[in-house]
Amino acid sequence: MTDQTPVLRLEGIVKTFPGVRALDGVSFDVRPGEVHALMGENGAGKSTLMKVLGGIHAPNEGQIFVGEEPVTMTSPKQAKAKGVVFIHQELSLAGELTVAENMFLGELPLKSLGRVDWKKLYDDTDAILKTLNVRFNAKTRVGDLSIANQQMVEIGRALTVSPRAVIFDEPTASLTDSEKVVLFQVIAGLQAKGVGIIYISHRMEEIFKITDRISVLRDGQYRGTVNTADTNEDELTKLMIGRSLDLSRSPVSHELGDVALEVKGLACGDLFQDVSFKLHKGEVLGFYGLVGAGRTEIAETIFGLRNPSAGQILLNGQEVQIHSPIDAVRNGISLVPEDRKDQGLVLGMNCRDNMTLPQVDDLTAGPFVSDGAEIAIFDQYRDKLDIRTPGWRQLVGNLSGGNQQKIVIGKWLSMRPDVLIVDEPTRGIDVGSKSEIHNLIRELAAQGYAVIVISSEMPEVLRVSDRIVAMFNGRVMREFTADEVTEDNLIQAISGMSEKVA
Repeated sequence: MTDQTPVLRLEGIVKTFPGVRALDGVSFDVRPGEVHALMGENGAGKSTLMKVLGGIHAPNEGQIFVGEEPVTMTSPKQAKAKGVVFIHQELSLAGELTVAENMFLGELPLKSLGRVDWKKLYDDTDAILKTLNVRFNAKTRVGDLSIANQQMVEIGRALTVSPRAVIFDEPTASLTDSEKVVLFQVIAGLQAKGVGIIYISHRMEEIFKITDRISVLRDGQYRGTVNTADTNEDELTKLMIGRSLDLSRSPVSHELGDVALEVKGLACGDLFQDVSFKLHKGEVLGFYGLVGAGRTEIAETIFGLRNPSAGQILLNGQEVQIHSPIDAVRNGISLVPEDRKDQGLVLGMNCRDNMTLPQVDDLTAGPFVSDGAEIAIFDQYRDKLDIRTPGWRQLVGNLSGGNQQKIVIGKWLSMRPDVLIVDEPTRGIDVGSKSEIHNLIRELAAQGYAVIVISSEMPEVLRVSDRIVAMFNGRVMREFTADEVTEDNLIQAISGMSEKVA
């Protein structure tokens, strides 16, 4: 990090919408070669600020500088031309096109008569992909790539120009640990070239690992910038939400009930094999492992999204056959999926309709859905889960990530399940909302729900779970109680270094 002229500077940015002052005089700068974190709760103004910077929203007041030049961003294309490049959390790729066509979309190299120079396109793309250390090439169809590899294509887009500043928005949300290493190497390479990095993430361990400075927004206002080396998680939390959080594990304060769910020798092809466990009423059972360990696939099999190749599923002591999600719901199983936006919500629908979607058939009166019954369900779970929204008419796509997740949880709780499976409950959620979701999970267990939590975050699974199932390469390696689990023995188990304990 240097003390040169900032590559990017914002002064007094104000942005208002009808009835809302989304940004209130925000100022900060990014220096050449530094990684500058931008943090804040969902709804703090981070996304609005980035949209102003990218020319999607025009600020009502304030000025943007690239280097020493005052600029007015009118579109993302203009921002890129000025050297400000975005790597979005939400993928914006064309699945039917190749990697090369996606990376240079709108900027394809041309020969005479407007013909595409395919050789140059593929050569330039493969040169970028080589720096990313990926195993696909320029001619690969993007729709055939995993989500993690599609994210790498998004990152590659930033390298098609010589950027002055690159904004990463939750870039590791869908990356494996090895892919994160490659990403951090890419960021280090950009730093070495004097590129300024804005890094938006809710993952504290990443913030403290790779950033130089941290700026915090709260309620649309700039709350300060600190050197990463001079602060800690508690101080950042106070800046973001105005109070400290108790992030220690909630103690078990209730008796466990009978076995609600038992899985015996469950297998699904090569995805996972010989999985057995019991889940009691009033218990939170955590599943932890590296990406690809088979955790989500187990949940999808129990919920009827995949067909098992072997094994049994028992509910309340009785074997059940689950061939579809309809079967699962009828048997009292609900699944909150890991991708709330694509799998859990209809973003263009309002809160009430999202909440009651699985039970529309039960709420019909003749040919019509009962508005009163739907609103009553929404009101009940809005209060129960403390969902912050102006009312049921609000579009779910306009809610913060934490409130969206509560809508998904409320939707399935309204079905009154015996077993609730929650996959990556706090992905992309700020620290304040994350604490609320954790407390909610513990409260649901205290009310007698049998809960499975699947998480890629060790602090999360340690905090909410009564027992933890550690998985490696599609198999259960160890099962720990909350009293015996440690970070060391959990890491050993998910790395395949400890044997399964019967």
